Amino acid sequence: MADAVSIFMSIGLSEQKAKETLKNETLSSSLKKAIELAQGLLGSAGIDKTTGTLLYSMVTRLKDTNRLSFLTEYIIERKITTELQLSAALDFVKSHPQDHVDRREFETACGVGVVITPEQIEDAVELIIKKHKDQLLAERYRFNMGIIMGEARAALKWADGKIVKNEVDMQVLHLLGPKTEADLEKKPKAAKTKAAEKDVKIEQVSEVNGEGKTERKSLMEQLRGEALKFHKPGENYKTEGYVVTPNTMNLLKKHLEVTGGQVRTRFPPEPNGILHIGHAKAINFNFGYAKANNGICFLRYDDTNPEKEEEKYFTAIKDMVEWLGYRPYNVTHASDHFQLLYDLAVDLIRRGHAYVCHQRGEELKGHNIPPSPWRERPVGESLVLFDRMRKGMFAEGEATLRMKMVMEDGKMDPVAYRIKYTPHHRTGDAWCIYPTYDYTHCLCDSIEHITHSLCTKEFQARRSSYYWLCNALDLYCPVQWEYGRLNLTYTVVSKRKIIKLVETGVVRDWDDPRLFTLTALRRRGFPPQAINNFCARVGVTVAQTTMEPHLLEACVREVLNDIAPRAMAILEPLKITITNLPSNAQTELQVPDFPANEAKGRHVVPFSKTIFIEQSDFREVMEKGYKRLTPDQPVGLRHAGYVIFVQRVIKDNCGKVCELEVTCTSSESVEKPKAFIHWVSEPLQCEVRLYESLFLHKHPEDPAEVPAGFLSDINHNSLTVIESALVDRSVGKAKVFDKFQFERVGYFSVDPDSTSEKLVFNRTVTLKEDPGKL
Repeated sequence: MADAVSIFMSIGLSEQKAKETLKNETLSSSLKKAIELAQGLLGSAGIDKTTGTLLYSMVTRLKDTNRLSFLTEYIIERKITTELQLSAALDFVKSHPQDHVDRREFETACGVGVVITPEQIEDAVELIIKKHKDQLLAERYRFNMGIIMGEARAALKWADGKIVKNEVDMQVLHLLGPKTEADLEKKPKAAKTKAAEKDVKIEQVSEVNGEGKTERKSLMEQLRGEALKFHKPGENYKTEGYVVTPNTMNLLKKHLEVTGGQVRTRFPPEPNGILHIGHAKAINFNFGYAKANNGICFLRYDDTNPEKEEEKYFTAIKDMVEWLGYRPYNVTHASDHFQLLYDLAVDLIRRGHAYVCHQRGEELKGHNIPPSPWRERPVGESLVLFDRMRKGMFAEGEATLRMKMVMEDGKMDPVAYRIKYTPHHRTGDAWCIYPTYDYTHCLCDSIEHITHSLCTKEFQARRSSYYWLCNALDLYCPVQWEYGRLNLTYTVVSKRKIIKLVETGVVRDWDDPRLFTLTALRRRGFPPQAINNFCARVGVTVAQTTMEPHLLEACVREVLNDIAPRAMAILEPLKITITNLPSNAQTELQVPDFPANEAKGRHVVPFSKTIFIEQSDFREVMEKGYKRLTPDQPVGLRHAGYVIFVQRVIKDNCGKVCELEVTCTSSESVEKPKAFIHWVSEPLQCEVRLYESLFLHKHPEDPAEVPAGFLSDINHNSLTVIESALVDRSVGKAKVFDKFQFERVGYFSVDPDSTSEKLVFNRTVTLKEDPGKL
């Protein structure tokens, strides 16, 4: 070890850096090889610190070690002398994985032999300063000097950056002179408009929730931006960690012939449960990325576990994808390829990369399992046993097919096939062995010529196995890209836990509006545009994101404010008799659907001697700050053009106010009242369901917050049912999922439990966020 440290220090590394390098076996091996090659080229001459720094930088960034001697040669011969040239060289070899590189093309790309004189730098900077002279003189040192530096670096690609910066600084100083006191004063902040303040507020909210700086861009704009980071179709080999084999370029060429260079993604859910809010981000990312880049996206069911799959899940998944506004290019299933996947497994065994194992399931759990005693069994024996597995000659758990590879998380030899004597939803009893996710997923991506396999961060540990399997079978290998999953507080989204909530009767089913499954959000009245807007506001992040439900609700309000027509409804009715109207008095009022834009339509509301108001809009005893109806304080009726005055308070046997007798006066003939309240006349009776958070704590699954488990954290006041609410007749013909704003009450949606005799409304969200809300 001491010898190695001395060798590394001889090229200019500090002792600490040399010891750190030794801890990385791959890096230290490459560095030793590079030093040996360099010494062979230099002979007795030592490696100076500048050259040593370049060598170290090269080996830390070089993925293809076959190019080590090639690049070392250029560094030692001082043809590559700067970090800028080295970066260009690494980019070139990364994008040209062929065995033989055209040296002339390489040297041109890396600026080999290019000399930039001080005179050239001076002339180029002078031209750029001249171009911006007027603005420089006007703004002086507040001018963004980064613009000048950017243009200078572009014009002088291979020049030393420090020398360029010094020249820029000198010429700017010559033009403007030294900084004055005015130059040193802070630039005054521009006044913010209300719209800008709203944008800033949203950005700050995102930061509080761990998002960092978030720009207000549409999802399509963000996804087009992601395209700048991702590889182009057919350029898979340019991505970090991608494994290049002798046949890679030929396979990519055939792939491009099939796809025509089109972006191809897929959304691959398991049909064993309902999609939730986290899946909405995945749907938006997969379908949205394809759409933003004029590509296509498959909906592929990962139906490899027949024990948990049901028709209702297949149907519900497709419904939710289409509800969010996306149309799959094609709907496919892993089971479409069962025969091909089996044939490929046979090929994998023949190539010596898989074997039949008899270890039991409990023996394979965990990450530090001992190697299988059957790992080295003969290929012919595994082929015979795998065939017997296929023919049903083993019991469940008696044999599996395992792949000879170690995953990134250290798990050894993952299972490729297991035995299950369960009829499959689509293939019936045709198969009794089924492939696992680790085996199926990457092969289906390859079969469908997916260009970008987008998945959440927890699958990063499977990236190496993804590439390994495609390459082991000599198949086209897509690129896996990971992004952060989306979670919400005050909820659970685990299928197992939702099933527990349903089985224990805490919720009615997967679409109970207190859940955050997509079917539940639709039933509650959340518009799909709002969910997509929420995903856009969360952004395409790499880090896992946990958001507050009220941020999603804010997106819902924004959409519903524009699309939900207004109506009047009374949740807790108080009868009002207007005594100075005749008993047969009845008029019809034309009320705007959207008071802020009356051109969007109107509906008819009856007005008669008897109306109903909210109980909370009347108080028998006046209190400070109360602006609604009291015996001493009149109130206006929205849209009616009347102000009412209390004449008599009628109570029941228990002393509760049950009716008011009032008189009415035209609002034009009296002083304007302090408030106008909503009301109904000749209304329809309906049922209204009000929802609150299902859980009491932010993280009901966290033992630190909820030691007794999530079922102990249920908010028993999460659902309030009002069976005798009143709503104006204009909504009488509303259909399921129609949405309304009940004025002064909230946004509501028609529930599927509605009948022709009685409508049922779910409160989607309140009109404003309740600061006291969980």
